[in-house]
Amino acid sequence: VRLLAAALQEQGCPAQVVEATSLIITDDHYQSAYPDWAATQAAVRAVLPPLLQSGIVPVVTGFIGATRQGVVTTLGRGGSDYTAALLGAALPADEVWIWTDVDGVMSADPRIVPEAHTIEELTFREVAELAYAGAKVLHPKTIRPVIEAGIGLRVLNTFNPTHPGTRLVAEKPPENHSSIVKSVTAIRGMKLVTVEGRGMLGVPGVAARTFAAIASTGTNISLISQASSEQAICIAVPADAAERVIAAIQDEFYREIQGKDIDRVWATDEVVIVTVVGEGMRSTPGVAGKVFSALGEQRINVIAIAQGSSEVSICFVLRAEDTQAAVRTLHRQVIPHQEVQA
Repeated sequence: VRLLAAALQEQGCPAQVVEATSLIITDDHYQSAYPDWAATQAAVRAVLPPLLQSGIVPVVTGFIGATRQGVVTTLGRGGSDYTAALLGAALPADEVWIWTDVDGVMSADPRIVPEAHTIEELTFREVAELAYAGAKVLHPKTIRPVIEAGIGLRVLNTFNPTHPGTRLVAEKPPENHSSIVKSVTAIRGMKLVTVEGRGMLGVPGVAARTFAAIASTGTNISLISQASSEQAICIAVPADAAERVIAAIQDEFYREIQGKDIDRVWATDEVVIVTVVGEGMRSTPGVAGKVFSALGEQRINVIAIAQGSSEVSICFVLRAEDTQAAVRTLHRQVIPHQEVQA
């Protein structure tokens, strides 16, 4: 920030360094601190508007905050974007611009799909799904303050500043959706942990106890799938957490395992979670059929499926080795090519 402020001054733009530790007030959950919104908003409004009104550009550190006692904390992955969103929402700004290294949010990972293109416009609901489903451009935390403040958000490329990037909007009428599916993402490095047993049928509390056991390990669950027979629950977790998750579940259900009500708790080899996202899916029948037909034609087996009640996304679990083929197939067959921008 000191170098950037000096560079701005050199160009004739008045600038001043501001440490985010004086603006972003958080709890003491180090490495993933949670902002105290009321305290942060008060601090931001006390410091930044007077500078802006004087024609001075504040250059603020990202990624860090501080407790009420002044102890430095960090906001976790995506913390710098999160800082920008918090500052923009607290002022409030008209719009928050996130500068990254790609031309906005892409229809797929360009390293997997060379013909992936920039999506001109996304709803907040779509981008929230994409951020959660593996798109690295935005962290889910970044989106919430902007949505709650009712302000705009745009993703732009530092190395291609003339590109309009991706604009995020609150809502779009169904008839204004230019395509049904906007993007295909993949979360790698996952394993599917399954709790199964004939004795689970009709027994209340099994799911709650399973999730409580996983929560005790501090592991985030990326996907849940349960058969209507209630004889199995599948949970996708990071591969490096699978062993401790299994151990926690086995400890929780020790008596049920001994009594053969639960047959086993086990994990697959490494898998990938592929997600197709698009607001237009909510009002269009047959999208899931088209997705799975495309995968079937390529002889790609689907291990588990989950779809949220928002109907904005469909998630499914595949073998890790099928990642590239699945993403390329879905991008080619499900996303309209006329959206490609020059």
